[in-house]
Amino acid sequence: MVVLNEAVLRDPVRLAAVARARRGLPAAPLPVDAIARLAARLLSAPMAAVTLVDDVEEHFAGAHELPDALAATGDAPLSYSVCKYIVSQNQPLASGDLREHPLAEQFGVRAYAGVPLRDEAGLPLGSLTVFDTVPRTWSDDHLATLTEIAELLCTAREIPGSEYVASLDSAALLDSVQEAFLAVDPDGIVVGYNHAAYRMLGYTAGEVCGRHLDHSLLPGYGEQPISVALERLFAAAPHRPVLREVTVRHRDGRRLATQAALSVVHGASGALACVFLTDLSDRDAARALADRHGSFLTALLDSLSVGVIACDDTGRVVVMNRALREVRGWSADEPLPADYGATFDGFLRHADMRPMTWTETPLMRAVHGEHVTAVDVVSVVPGHRTRTFASTAQPIIGAGGARLGAVSVAHEVTALRRAERFRECHRQVEHALRTAESTADAAPEVLRVVAETLGWPCAELFLIDDTTGDLRSVGHHDATGAGEDGFFNHTPLCGQGITGRVWLSGQPIWVPDIAGYTELRTPYEQKRVEVCLRRGIRTVLAVPVRDGGTLLGVLTCYASTPECHEDLLTVLLDGIAGQIGVYVALRRAEQLARQLTRSQEDFIDLVGHEMRTPLTSIAANAALLAEDAGLLDVDHQQMIEVISRNARTLEQIAATLLDLTGLDTGRLPVTAADVDLAGIVGDAVAALRCRTELTIIADLPAGLTISGDRGRLRQVVDELLANAAAYSPADGEIRVRLRAHDGTAELCIADLGIGIPAGEQDRVTDRFFRGSNVRHHGIFGSGLGLTLAHAIVRRHHGTLTLNQNRPAGTVVCVRLPRHG
Repeated sequence: MVVLNEAVLRDPVRLAAVARARRGLPAAPLPVDAIARLAARLLSAPMAAVTLVDDVEEHFAGAHELPDALAATGDAPLSYSVCKYIVSQNQPLASGDLREHPLAEQFGVRAYAGVPLRDEAGLPLGSLTVFDTVPRTWSDDHLATLTEIAELLCTAREIPGSEYVASLDSAALLDSVQEAFLAVDPDGIVVGYNHAAYRMLGYTAGEVCGRHLDHSLLPGYGEQPISVALERLFAAAPHRPVLREVTVRHRDGRRLATQAALSVVHGASGALACVFLTDLSDRDAARALADRHGSFLTALLDSLSVGVIACDDTGRVVVMNRALREVRGWSADEPLPADYGATFDGFLRHADMRPMTWTETPLMRAVHGEHVTAVDVVSVVPGHRTRTFASTAQPIIGAGGARLGAVSVAHEVTALRRAERFRECHRQVEHALRTAESTADAAPEVLRVVAETLGWPCAELFLIDDTTGDLRSVGHHDATGAGEDGFFNHTPLCGQGITGRVWLSGQPIWVPDIAGYTELRTPYEQKRVEVCLRRGIRTVLAVPVRDGGTLLGVLTCYASTPECHEDLLTVLLDGIAGQIGVYVALRRAEQLARQLTRSQEDFIDLVGHEMRTPLTSIAANAALLAEDAGLLDVDHQQMIEVISRNARTLEQIAATLLDLTGLDTGRLPVTAADVDLAGIVGDAVAALRCRTELTIIADLPAGLTISGDRGRLRQVVDELLANAAAYSPADGEIRVRLRAHDGTAELCIADLGIGIPAGEQDRVTDRFFRGSNVRHHGIFGSGLGLTLAHAIVRRHHGTLTLNQNRPAGTVVCVRLPRHG
């Protein structure tokens, strides 16, 4: 750590010498700013200064690229000075990594190297110091170079003006300067010219000195003749150099862009203009290269579909590509606001739609050193669609480790996030449909979920009325808070309007901006457009609600901003419409089934109460007639037999229907007792053998006891055997097998008959159902036998299944619990 010697700083002799030097330096033959610039260039440092220091302040005699906030007034408090250490120690000093110093904290200075400026008595008056913004190592050669440059400055005494003129004539002094120098009198005649000017311009001193500027260098000073510029310069007589950009002619004829440091000094021979020239060719080439790189970078960034934004280390936004400007609604050539953060207006939201402050943005988080990966950011700009971006940001680090700024890249994931939300939407729609009593009850919740998933304000569901055939609204969702204005609950016209066109065509319709949609021309359609625009509606998407190929209705959704992703949203909404279509179809099927069940029950009641008594009378009278049939001829006897047979058939059907009703409702009891199922099956098989010539093969155990109702179980076996016999060919075969399996009795009856058509196995136990192939074979029946058997088995807590037999026929299996 450098120790500050206060005694040296406060030495009155030194302070007096500092005061003299402050008066003498501005009149020095070499511009002090040029000396500072020379030192910076030779040591490859971005900043340099020639300073004098007293016991109160540091005074800037010359400076190169110092921050205006530090050197603009020409003086600075000693707290900012490193010159005071160099003067205090009276020797060269250097720091490779400056920390905890105001220059480092406020101006980013991380390294310095300086040598003292002394008078003839050796008193340290100030320093020549170079500064860098990154840590670096200073070598002895660096300090030796600074010492040589410092010797060019004459700070020993106040020199009269005539001595300055004499010094300007010193070729050795001029040629020791590394910058091109020339001295010009008021008439434009070159009177001084150093070796550095020869190296830059190609002219020798003999070719230039004593001649007018226009005869050799031909300087270009804007649109003015050089004589006018010189006249103004000598009239102003600036003591501190004035910087101007001028062009001069090289000896080979090309023009060189230079920066001229112009000042006026007065000598014994009069006033002279001192001009130090710096070749700007490299700078201009660098600028041109930077412009090319900048243009290339701008074109590259603007061609990207992702948004890119970058800022400097202060957080000032310096780059924003076309994609991100479009998000804000800005044109490509619109200048960025000086304070972008102040224009932020909270248009960005977190993924949960909480407003995002400027400091919470990925870019600002990266400025403070954080690496941000794939954070969802939502943009909400009035008049534009809501968009979601996955944003990644990171700091920009320089070669020396200094933080130069930050960059953030935003990739739009609106479609992806919508698809993800629609998965949850499907689940919520399914729940709403499953828990609702009817479509009208489910519609408000379903439409709310759909609208919120889309981020749209309105949605409405229309279904076709089964009675009238009209398309009617069954529910809507409205997040706008608007009153009744005719927007909802209207009756669409088939083929007119967006909903009506979907109704007619059965195809989805997407209208990205209804204000410019020219297809809606009829008075009805124009009225609907006006209602939409009053509501602030811009985009409309309507999809058909189907069950397979049957159109059931239309789902219509409305957005308040123009939207894209037509294909994605149509597919997603089609999925929701499909869920609704299946639900509506199932509800209608359930309603139809209930109506059919009620019709069957009404029919059974009719049979049981209104037909049974007349049938009993018919059968009784037919029996009486049959007793006296011997008195009648053959035709009348046959007629009486037909009446008796059909009356018995109808009585059996009526009895079966009443049995079914009693079993289904529980009015007919099933008495449980231990019975021998093997004996029941054997008796039924023996009875069938007496009535048919079919081959019946029975594989029965000696005994198989189960808990059940003997009479009802015999009904089951009789019905299954009768069914197998009825559908078997005349030379057919029936196989009966009874087995016990782990507490279950299994009875299987297989025939080689006509079988059951594919897809009808699950329906054969329905009341009155007969297979489609039965009707073509002329086999009569009521379609109640298997229904009754199934009902009895179910009351015994068993199962009855039917499967295809190979190569032909049907296998019926009954499984009954042995106990219970």
